[in-house]
Amino acid sequence: MLVHELSAAECAAVLRRTHIGRLACARAGQPYVVPVSFAFDEEHGCVYSISSVGQKIDWMRQNPLVCLEVDEIADTGQWQTVLAFGMYEELDNDPGHAEARQRAHERFEVRKEWWFPAVAKLPTREERHAVVVYRIRIDRLTGRRAGSA
Repeated sequence: MLVHELSAAECAAVLRRTHIGRLACARAGQPYVVPVSFAFDEEHGCVYSISSVGQKIDWMRQNPLVCLEVDEIADTGQWQTVLAFGMYEELDNDPGHAEARQRAHERFEVRKEWWFPAVAKLPTREERHAVVVYRIRIDRLTGRRAGSA
């Protein structure tokens, strides 16, 4: 098995094909990683997502530096993984975010209902009413792939 670096274009191609990744954030020196659904906006260099307010949102509000990990795995010897390092930004109802919210909505509509788990009620917790649309502005992409060639 050989491992190769992915180019920026190859990293973007993986982000275009996928919509589930693991989002890493940190607070007070403690890392936290959770699965998220996302939509990639290659033209604007970001990914969009949606979430109910909870630990992930609280932590990203305190420390907006995050990392999204995405992979495509055929088997243990054939895989690709991409890391997108960037900055968390909430897309609230401020007029300055209107265009970005529209782009996010258009991308969300491509895969209807993919976001339902992000806002679902947890059976052992109080219902969460606050929903946050956010983007990760990608500063740097890196990736690797393994295969026979």
